[in-house]
Amino acid sequence: MQGAETRFSLQEALRTDILRYRALTGMPSTRVGFGGWLVLLSPRLFPNLMLRLAYHCTLWRLGPLARIFSLTAYVLFGIEVASQCEIGPGLFLPHTQGTVIGAGRIGSNCTIYQGVTIGARELDMDFALERRPVIGDNVVIGAGAKVLGPIEIGSGARIGSNANVIRSLPAGSLAISPACEVRTEPKAQ
Repeated sequence: MQGAETRFSLQEALRTDILRYRALTGMPSTRVGFGGWLVLLSPRLFPNLMLRLAYHCTLWRLGPLARIFSLTAYVLFGIEVASQCEIGPGLFLPHTQGTVIGAGRIGSNCTIYQGVTIGARELDMDFALERRPVIGDNVVIGAGAKVLGPIEIGSGARIGSNANVIRSLPAGSLAISPACEVRTEPKAQ
């Protein structure tokens, strides 16, 4: 992470997470100021706060503090996220139990359901980016799905529940189980 820079600020990421959460859940967005930020205490958003604080602490070279935030998310919500993983704004985690996120990078406005594993195919304690998946923008990953190895998931792709994805997916595609059949959706004309 030496010399790493993020493409978004902590405040921008959290603000976008909150706005997307409100849009997806139908929660009114009339509250502004400090009261509007209190929604971060929701069990759907508090994990976002912890993983974003962990990531930014890693960027700021505050490793022990990053581990505390990561551990808090793990103990309270059952989600394990590598503090080195850059995750774009608008992340939505409807449920977090059993989720492991060790991607190289995750784009904006992604939805990740419970029990998902994203990471290297083999044991990688050094967090080598070249062994980890890169997830595009607006990707939905269904419950129990596994996305493993140095692959790319194109923007707008959807991965069905319990799918095992070990090959790159083009933008707009759909990967479904049990044999991880990949369908490319025709583009509207």
